[in-house]
Amino acid sequence: MDRLNARGRSPLSRRELLARTANGFGLVALQALLADLAPAQAAALLGGAADGAATAAGPLAPRAPHFRPRCKRVIFLFMSGGPSHVDLFDPKPRLQAESGAPPPFARPKLERTRTGNLFGSPWRFAQHGESGIAISELLPHLARHADKLCVVRSMVADNINHNGACLQMNTGEQAFQRPSLGSWLLHGLGSENRDLPGYVVLSPAQPAQGAPLWSSAFLPAAYQGTLVSNLDAPIENLANGRRTEPRQRADLDLLRELNDRHAQQRARDAALEGRLASFELAFRMQREAPAAFDLSGESPATRALYGLDDPVTAIFGRQCLLARRLVERGVRCVQAYHTQTKLRASCQLWDQHGSLRAELANNCAATDRPIAGLLADLEARGLLDETLVLWGGEFGRTPTAEGTDGREHHPFGFTMWMAGGGVKAGHVHGATDEYGWHAVEEPVHVHDLHATLLHLMGLDHERLTYRHAGRDWRLTDVFGNVVQGLLA
Repeated sequence: MDRLNARGRSPLSRRELLARTANGFGLVALQALLADLAPAQAAALLGGAADGAATAAGPLAPRAPHFRPRCKRVIFLFMSGGPSHVDLFDPKPRLQAESGAPPPFARPKLERTRTGNLFGSPWRFAQHGESGIAISELLPHLARHADKLCVVRSMVADNINHNGACLQMNTGEQAFQRPSLGSWLLHGLGSENRDLPGYVVLSPAQPAQGAPLWSSAFLPAAYQGTLVSNLDAPIENLANGRRTEPRQRADLDLLRELNDRHAQQRARDAALEGRLASFELAFRMQREAPAAFDLSGESPATRALYGLDDPVTAIFGRQCLLARRLVERGVRCVQAYHTQTKLRASCQLWDQHGSLRAELANNCAATDRPIAGLLADLEARGLLDETLVLWGGEFGRTPTAEGTDGREHHPFGFTMWMAGGGVKAGHVHGATDEYGWHAVEEPVHVHDLHATLLHLMGLDHERLTYRHAGRDWRLTDVFGNVVQGLLA
């Protein structure tokens, strides 16, 4: 017989205790397991709201999209300076035939300089793949992947200068600092890897405007892009040899406790919260980041695929290979800015006001093989269907000559291309006129591009908002339409 307790009642035996509290123990275990699940999954299992679960788990916790996404991650290959569409992806027989003649059309009032006569491309075009997409001889490696590409020949932007145009292409705004594309993606979807930044920017040299291109602006600071400029030592000061991991953990716990006391007496401070979140992320990155950025384990075949064995292609090849390794580990958005070759570094490397024949050829030689390698590698690893690859710059170049061997800035009609998750492969969308000046068929404004990209990620650009300064802001402001003709 069990002994009676002080109140004359028999205490529970161990068998009875386990029998009566089994469900409780199970829920404790379930809670621990759910902590590592995406909040949307956890919420579905527990019958709660995904948004609430995400908030509780932190700003970078994965969140449910508005609808079923066509892709999960984005790699934006940004050719800083404005690549020439009429020399790369938009052949113009009439421009070639009338090269050297005065342009027979009225040019828009928005011009930086009064450029000269028509300037036909110095390079030949050929059709490639079953789709027959025309690509310049400057891009022989990419041409082999023509049937993967969705080429948009009717892009339109609003700003003719680098700073404003770069801002618009990256943030949707021309003049003021606004959250970047990657920041909006983190706001809407969070990250799939809690031990790496959700948004990484690979840029050996600063592009035009620099940090505002990947800023989170008024969004929480945790959504800002993490710049990696030194590709040989990507994460500076990551290792901390003077403090053990338990000691660092104790320091961070103390810092969090002090901050909680601070927050109880003051309104929420997004900058402070983001700073503390960055400390926590840096602590976790000490285990994950070295492996993510270490290319030494890649096979010789993979290194050759990206051109790491050639000094001409090694710099951008390293950026493209890092981009693949990061999205493979769940990083939501990676931007690779082409701002450096073995010959020089420049914030506008593709800005050929002169020396077009030499410099455009050099830039294509530096990027063609790495980009083709990225597409091939993503496909081989089964990642291309869930990764959207976007290529382009802030605008194109004029089909008229600047001097004897250059082209001016041109936002009125230019080319970008996409590949991978959810876009129509082997497809050409829209067209410029016979000379490559105006977008005349199915124009796609930058706001439309952003709306379409968010749609591919499962986000409604009109619902993805953030309340700031008395209004609801969004990436596309009050503009933009999803371009259905780009969707697979």
